[in-house]
Amino acid sequence: MKKYILFFIVLVPIISCCQITDSLNREVKLQGAINFRDIGGYKTKDGKQVKWGKIYRSAEINRLTTSDLEKLASLKIHYVLDFRGPAEVAAGADKIPNTSIRISLPAGSEEVGDKSKMFKSMSTAIVGDSIMLPFYSKIDAFPKRYKPMFEALLNNSSDSALVYHCTAGKDRTGIATALILYALGVDEQTIMNDYLATNYYRQSDNGRMRKMLMDNYHLKEAVVDDVLGVKEIYLKATFDAIQNKYGSVDKFLQSEMGLNKSNLKKLRQKFLN
Repeated sequence: MKKYILFFIVLVPIISCCQITDSLNREVKLQGAINFRDIGGYKTKDGKQVKWGKIYRSAEINRLTTSDLEKLASLKIHYVLDFRGPAEVAAGADKIPNTSIRISLPAGSEEVGDKSKMFKSMSTAIVGDSIMLPFYSKIDAFPKRYKPMFEALLNNSSDSALVYHCTAGKDRTGIATALILYALGVDEQTIMNDYLATNYYRQSDNGRMRKMLMDNYHLKEAVVDDVLGVKEIYLKATFDAIQNKYGSVDKFLQSEMGLNKSNLKKLRQKFLN
């Protein structure tokens, strides 16, 4: 318990400066989903700003209410990108507005959603890092998972928005956000702050999940805390893996995400003020 409390004591000052102060603008409050937020408003290294109301990230959206769907429609959500695997989708299909188009991007998530396998891994782990770091370091599926995301961003009309999500809205979705913000020219610390802010937006839900996992499955406290949360070393593991394989994130974006000079310029013109 002490570790858990200290984690949030250290985390709160970080999040306060980058998320809590503008959460009224950033967070989209829904009855049937959490961690749904706008990634707009961030400054780029050359002094521009990511446009508000164009790109959203979220946790699962299979429990949206009628009013939630009306809210998404009012946000002009055109594309809904779902990173979940078959087992996750079978457990709860997306609910989206009639005017939205869902794009399934399950690459790399084929085995995600097998709760018995996950609980077994968690029961034998000493710390959750041994589960999370390999997940973040495995980037082979990234071209199939994230290239269509950038294509959707480039193809989406200027008066529409886009949302992408996984189940918790923290790992696959967190990596997606980091890649988008990097491509738009946002600095690495801001990218990391947005990633870590998931611990704030998921705090209540994680508290409930934490109690359930420890009470019902007798899992180790340290393992549960690591798996439910996000940590700087996780996202760093992804960027390190990209760097090691491609030489740089820029080369990865160009060769695997289709962001040549022309498309990168188009992306920035479209989503920056």
